[in-house]
Amino acid sequence: MTRNRSVLILLVGLLFCTGIVGSGTLPPPETRAVRAAERGTHPLRTTGPDGGLGDLAPLGRMVGDARVVGFGEATHSSHEFFTLKHRVLRYLVEHKGFRTFALETSWSSGLRLDRYVRTGEGDPRRIMREEFQDTYAWWNTDEYLDLVEWMRAYNREHPRDRLRFMGDDFAYAGPELHDKVLRYTARHLPDLLPRLTALYRGLRPTTPAGTYMKTYLTRPLSERRALAERAEKALSLIARRPVPASSTYDAHAWAVQHARALAQTARGYAFDFDDPGQLRQSMRYRDGLMADNVAWWAARTGDKVLLSAHNSHVAYRTSDPRYPRMQGAFLRDRLGADYVSVATTFGEGSFNATDPDGTTRVHTLGAPSPNSTERFLNRVRPGDYFLDLRSSPAPARIWLDTPRPTRSIGTSYPERTHRIAPAASHDVLFHLRRVAPARLLSPPS
Repeated sequence: MTRNRSVLILLVGLLFCTGIVGSGTLPPPETRAVRAAERGTHPLRTTGPDGGLGDLAPLGRMVGDARVVGFGEATHSSHEFFTLKHRVLRYLVEHKGFRTFALETSWSSGLRLDRYVRTGEGDPRRIMREEFQDTYAWWNTDEYLDLVEWMRAYNREHPRDRLRFMGDDFAYAGPELHDKVLRYTARHLPDLLPRLTALYRGLRPTTPAGTYMKTYLTRPLSERRALAERAEKALSLIARRPVPASSTYDAHAWAVQHARALAQTARGYAFDFDDPGQLRQSMRYRDGLMADNVAWWAARTGDKVLLSAHNSHVAYRTSDPRYPRMQGAFLRDRLGADYVSVATTFGEGSFNATDPDGTTRVHTLGAPSPNSTERFLNRVRPGDYFLDLRSSPAPARIWLDTPRPTRSIGTSYPERTHRIAPAASHDVLFHLRRVAPARLLSPPS
């Protein structure tokens, strides 16, 4: 009896110490969720691309055999998000067999950078300065230049196992893309050349990328829709033809895809953006075509792809009524478990974004607000870390599966409040305590 009583006293003492009994209440649900989440976290040694990669080994297990990993960012212009993507690219290349880096930029811009990383042709600073304008100006940074130069250096050392660079978006179809389609047509489908030349009239850029993107939208809606119909007709004429005897199946497939990218650009501008319903349709169209382009590239090249975009684009769920369906949802439909979505969040820090008047400047945010996703993640553990949202213990997963205010900052700021459930939107999450603005390079003169 004395022994049993001693055991009982010891047990009650332990329960008091852990807070399970004593005041008559359990720890608050958020506190239980924080403790549960901490058990599944993995500390991140650094966000920089250099040095050992051993701390990312758990990420390799989370990625598994996936062929496409969507890696998001909570702002479009913070240094640590860009350098972390470079670091993760290194890990996935060296340990998981990934060979393509895909960026939320135009298909034709990706082709120019792909040529550089594969062959060394061109000046990456000039290519980025010329291609990353207007919508894509946020990529014209030291961080992305370092990433591109690392890819080129890797290819010099591995000429038989090269990395590739792709752009999956539509907003600018450069003159080189038009030339590729027409050169292929002249060589292999010469009877179509006069017709395609006429259909593409007025679409080939004659101004810098930023000017082209701005002025395209000044065209009347009826003209933009007519241009889209013509570009889609040109695509149809090429795609319906059997592979010419003078061509290879692969060359023909690339020519069709290049023509598809031209049609995507024209159609992407052919919506009435003053109509809320049309605006929603345009956003769905954009995320769908970006997913199509990534899936096409992965299938055609056989490469595993690291896809870089905003958190919202790589997500499974939308948090913005203007965006009906996200690229991540389309990719999950196309690829199933071969697609993994990774998000990033931050506790405090700075980023580049435009003011309501269009002026680019550095914006800074302090500690996150109560009941926000970031406040919860700050409580989980000190320092930077990552966790698998799919396998988090139940209290943490329940908390992270509930929509709460979460920072989702695009090209402009202030941004509307987003209520996001991380566990329903992504598979893996990196949380950084502090971020600084990305280092923007000089814009075109």
